[in-house]
Amino acid sequence: MLLGGGREARIHYDDATFRLIAHGDHVRCAVTGAKIPLAELKYWSVARQEAYVDAHASLEAERRARGGKLA
Repeated sequence: MLLGGGREARIHYDDATFRLIAHGDHVRCAVTGAKIPLAELKYWSVARQEAYVDAHASLEAERRARGGKLA
């Protein structure tokens, strides 16, 4: 069980895993602002150190980072 009591966690994102820096039970999507329970966190960017609620939000963040263009 992850402790957090309704607080937003601070996370360091690595390849295939993440590490809690400050306890919490959720993070916020960098694109939508939606709460993402840690148990459901599947999408993030190591380079930008941000979380995404789903694959669509992840793709949108990548598009924005590339100035609106994806190859």
